[in-house]
Amino acid sequence: MAGGEGTRLRPLTSNQPKPMVSVAGKPCIEHIIQLLRRHGMTDIVVTVAYLPQVIRGYLGDGEALGVNLHYSVEETPLGTAGSVKNANELLDDTFLVISGDALCDFDLTALLDRHRESGAVATVGLKAVDNPLEFGVVITDEDGRIERFLEKPSWGQVFSDTINTGVYVLEPEVLRAIPEGEPYDFSKQLFPDLLQRGKRLFGHVCEGYWQDIGNLDQYRQANFDALDGRVQLEISGIRLRSNVYLGDGVQLADLGQLEGPVYVGNYCKIDPEARIGPHAVLGANVVVKEGADVVRSVLDAGTYVGRSVRCEGAIVGKRVDIRDHAVLHDGVAVGDECSIGAQTVLSPGVKVYPFKTIEAGAQIRSNLIWESRGITTVFGRDGAAGLVNVDIPPDVAARLGMAFGTVLPKGARVVTSRDTHPASRMIKRAIISGLTAAGSSVSDLRLALPSVNRHEMKVDQRASGLHVRVAADEPDVVQVQFFEPPGILVPDAVLRSIERCYTRQEFRRVAAAEIGTISQPTRATESYLHELLTSLDAEAIAGRNFRIALDYRHSPASVVMPSLVGDLAAEMVSLNGFVNSGQPLRRTELDASLRDTGQLVNAMGADIGIVMDGPAERIWLIDEQGVPIDPETTLLLLVRELAEMTPGGDLLVPSTETSLVEVVAGDAAGRVRRTTASLQALLSEAAAGGVVFAGASGGGYVFPEFLSAYDAVMAIGKVLEVVAHSGRPLSELVADLPRSPMVRTSVECPWSLKGTAMRRVIEATKGMRVDNRDGIKVWEGDSWVQVMPDPDEPVFHVWAEGADVEDSERLEQKYRDILEAVVASEPAVAQTLN
Repeated sequence: MAGGEGTRLRPLTSNQPKPMVSVAGKPCIEHIIQLLRRHGMTDIVVTVAYLPQVIRGYLGDGEALGVNLHYSVEETPLGTAGSVKNANELLDDTFLVISGDALCDFDLTALLDRHRESGAVATVGLKAVDNPLEFGVVITDEDGRIERFLEKPSWGQVFSDTINTGVYVLEPEVLRAIPEGEPYDFSKQLFPDLLQRGKRLFGHVCEGYWQDIGNLDQYRQANFDALDGRVQLEISGIRLRSNVYLGDGVQLADLGQLEGPVYVGNYCKIDPEARIGPHAVLGANVVVKEGADVVRSVLDAGTYVGRSVRCEGAIVGKRVDIRDHAVLHDGVAVGDECSIGAQTVLSPGVKVYPFKTIEAGAQIRSNLIWESRGITTVFGRDGAAGLVNVDIPPDVAARLGMAFGTVLPKGARVVTSRDTHPASRMIKRAIISGLTAAGSSVSDLRLALPSVNRHEMKVDQRASGLHVRVAADEPDVVQVQFFEPPGILVPDAVLRSIERCYTRQEFRRVAAAEIGTISQPTRATESYLHELLTSLDAEAIAGRNFRIALDYRHSPASVVMPSLVGDLAAEMVSLNGFVNSGQPLRRTELDASLRDTGQLVNAMGADIGIVMDGPAERIWLIDEQGVPIDPETTLLLLVRELAEMTPGGDLLVPSTETSLVEVVAGDAAGRVRRTTASLQALLSEAAAGGVVFAGASGGGYVFPEFLSAYDAVMAIGKVLEVVAHSGRPLSELVADLPRSPMVRTSVECPWSLKGTAMRRVIEATKGMRVDNRDGIKVWEGDSWVQVMPDPDEPVFHVWAEGADVEDSERLEQKYRDILEAVVASEPAVAQTLN
């Protein structure tokens, strides 16, 4: 399989296919062909797609490698299985499929023997890895028969560290299950289809080395592993002490200049006083001048390294000219045929794409693709975020806008808004410039609630949205959220497309006549309020004549709530209202806000106290006695009351919420549905239809009939409606609600051990009632515990709910011990954590 483009390996793959990247002096695909030949396989079909002439030109008919090569060309993308189907006329007997861009030294003979012994139609080569996120996870029974495939899971879905390596032994009959001439995938489609039809599929855990060369770090590590002898390869040249490999015709004044492990390719010239190694790889015909220092770096063929150059941890392509006294720091990647001027400094992580010239003395701190640009990793789970003017200065914000505009169709309408902070205003304006440059038209709401922005998605299903705000607890961090109709966060796939476009800087730059327009709608808030009121029983609320104490926490909701309160015939006294956008926001802690608002409730004899967060998405309640109500109790209250008030429709809560949700729902318990524990999943399912309420115990509540998003203003209206319909004070409404004994904890766990930890938990819960849809949730009788890896941090979260607090703590301790045992098994890791 040699059709890979290798976009994450750019700039190395900007002008060559992924299987042609060099490892220890040879293209990766050549190492794989030599592996096949060592196991007696000499009739080989190479499937090619991206730049096929590069592979054909290098390998030819295979005679020089002692094999017979055929080529199968994909004119259009056919997927992994589809590309093999494309070559079916050459596959009339048992055959093996292997990637040309994943370095390995598996015992392929043992894999074939296992396949024949099992009588399987397909046998999958498996490997246990530290981090299974980038691969397909495979679950087998004790005999090795495959039970389930999970393609590239999230951390919440990982329940094994045994992954699919893309090495398969197949019988020709499986090709009949692959449709002709259309994209089709082995793991996502073919294998699950064969399992469903009862075919015998087996997995075989292969001993030896395997490394997918998917990104630059993996590529560098593969070269280091080759030098260290961790993978068995046919490395050219002679091997000296300390794993020093020398090719033919090397010119070298003194072997002492080489500190192993090192690979020096054919006809390299290393001047006196130059130092090479350790973990340096020099391709053929590399020249290194006196005083240069090359360590932990991979330099491809024909590269020139000038006097006193320092190259540490860099990757350099073919025929690159690095002039005197230049410095290439760790993580630098330079594409083919670039010229790096004298005394140039390339900062850590900089990428220079092929055929670029950098003038002498330049200080390059950002990627050089079309021109010099800065790239910062700012994307997370729910959008982009970073320090103002550090991670996200205006120039980066403009590129974020260009990336979003490029992903959208040309001419698309984007609704933009921001909070009150001046940093948000600055960043939003820069983003708008990028959007219009990519051909998007902008409807700028200026200062507005994110819920008003989201409401515009509902009104106009063709629009997309973007909201800029400063993080509530980190005033130096700005956050950018991306929305799609009907007002939900964009799915992960779309967010990754924006990130990919931003990282590659492959922007759409429209002609002058196509630059997007900017308008400023004047009635968006009015439309939002009008529909919100029609979604409430305003008459019942008005009949109670509520007195409300509200802490805005400097939210833009202060421009909306007075109008709503007036329409509901309520009286309100507020704290921390809107401040001038030219002033910094004064952030308050939640506990202090609850205390101050509770005092205001008592002072004014209010019926209810409410604290909202800065973005006006979440609320916390205080009863008429000034006592704060914990968010879990508020969730149970809304579930119970809305189950009674609405005759139909589902009630959504995350999988990690208390089982008391079903208890308080009573006869409506069958309407309660659980989603995975992510905001995007909760909002997406709420938007799918047939849902009357969605919420979590963090203060966020969704009423999809109005808007499929957290909205503090709508939540306040619904709470008032619930209290009005009950005819009872809030303290009485919550007094008879049960209290959950749930306990929650977090356990530190390095990324490299997360897969192992999940597998240990799965092993410990065999034979028990388990749900693997969102981490691992296991029941012990009526008690349950849920173990979930955090997608962004090296941490596991554990929720446990037993019959009482003592039982919950017992469960939590039991599974925390399993996780901590995994961490303790790595002494170096444990020492770091301690």
